[in-house]
Amino acid sequence: MFLRSFVVATATLSIVALAGCATRATRLDAQWVNPEFAGQRSVRSVMVIAAVRDTTSRRMFEDRMVAALTAAGAEAVQSYKFIPADGPVSEEQLRRAVAQAGAAHALVSRISNVTTEVNVTPGMVMGPAWGPGWGRYGGWGPGWGGFASYHNAMWATTVSPQVTTTQNVHADTRVFDAATAVVVWSAATTTSTGWDSVPQLIEQFVALIVETMKKDGVV
Repeated sequence: MFLRSFVVATATLSIVALAGCATRATRLDAQWVNPEFAGQRSVRSVMVIAAVRDTTSRRMFEDRMVAALTAAGAEAVQSYKFIPADGPVSEEQLRRAVAQAGAAHALVSRISNVTTEVNVTPGMVMGPAWGPGWGRYGGWGPGWGGFASYHNAMWATTVSPQVTTTQNVHADTRVFDAATAVVVWSAATTTSTGWDSVPQLIEQFVALIVETMKKDGVV
């Protein structure tokens, strides 16, 4: 009984561990830094722009990114303070907003694609392990009780299949020089949803972006 219980527990933990791998919310797929700006930490003042449809998510993202960039030593400001309306804006509106903010750079994050991933972990049937039925009477245990226990133990060691669906949000983040519109730095990321709340996803995304910008010497 102990061995069977151990096997079932081990199988269950394995499934949980596999599912847990998906909790890594955001990964960096690719990054690029303009050779002219690499290591110069030239992004000292920046306007943060989240090109997303949801108003609340936009403001949450911009607030968190501004806080992270400020902690990294840059002067950052949210675009919603100068462009309160959501949706497409003209080049003139963007230029005017960046100028009003006094920012030398603009960091823009937008969703480039959304994909769905279905993960299936097959069910498992183990046993029978050592337990009822392994007695000294011809290997069948003491009477029909041992035989029945041995037979029925099979159905106590079944682990059901696990099916999970993960939505992957692919994003593109770029830092532009406000005067020339030259791209200073860019990154492509994938964020897996369904495991964390929106604030947690934003927190992890922002941390990854700012950490990578620091490593590349942009901020």
